[in-house]
Amino acid sequence: MEERLQKYMARCGVASRRKCEEIILANRVEIDNIIVNELGAKVDPDKNQVKVDGKIIAPEEMKLYIALNKPTGYLSTVKDDRGRKTLLDLVKVEERIYPIGRLDYDTSGLIFLTNDGEVYNNVIHPRVSIDKTYIAEVKGIISADGIKKFKDGIDIGDYITAPGTCEVISKGNNKCTLKIKIHEGKNRQVRRMCDAVGHPVVKLKRVSIGKIYLDKNLKEGSWRHLTSKEIEYLKNGGIGNV
Repeated sequence: MEERLQKYMARCGVASRRKCEEIILANRVEIDNIIVNELGAKVDPDKNQVKVDGKIIAPEEMKLYIALNKPTGYLSTVKDDRGRKTLLDLVKVEERIYPIGRLDYDTSGLIFLTNDGEVYNNVIHPRVSIDKTYIAEVKGIISADGIKKFKDGIDIGDYITAPGTCEVISKGNNKCTLKIKIHEGKNRQVRRMCDAVGHPVVKLKRVSIGKIYLDKNLKEGSWRHLTSKEIEYLKNGGIGNV
């Protein structure tokens, strides 16, 4: 769809619309390698290439930072070749976004989505130790020795996990509810840790990533934009307060 050249330039963050008009009149703008110096010129961003001072310009992408309360039954991807439901069936926005990390198909709870590569890397990079907290309902009553294994690291078959924490929230009827905190994100890690200590997971939910907690009023399948303080917290690699 065509739009006035100066409007497109302003949308690309070159300058204000009035200043862009001055830049056009100064013979500094090209459309498809042809200098344009008329204010009535129009451009189709899908068809034309625009340069200012010899550099290609493009619209600035609006950065999005989203917290989703993921239900079970959804894949933590943006597309599935088998037609299964993904996070983008829940979060419908114009911008192209992607999840930071993942939650298993059968796990619910807090997950972030963004189109900001810097924030993605700050959360996902191995050097960053942002704790993730889960509430797990498991079979059986875990022993003190089982809890200690979480603190020491657990052999989950092909990997020994980094130390985490495990706290019993409630127990009874041959099951208990645990609060588990880890900072890694191996595939199905919490489930594999619980399996390794003899207490398979019945139900699993992530309730926090660092100091950002799952809102009690955010229903499953619903999402919200992160606050400016939460975004800054993630940009700082989980350092500071929210």
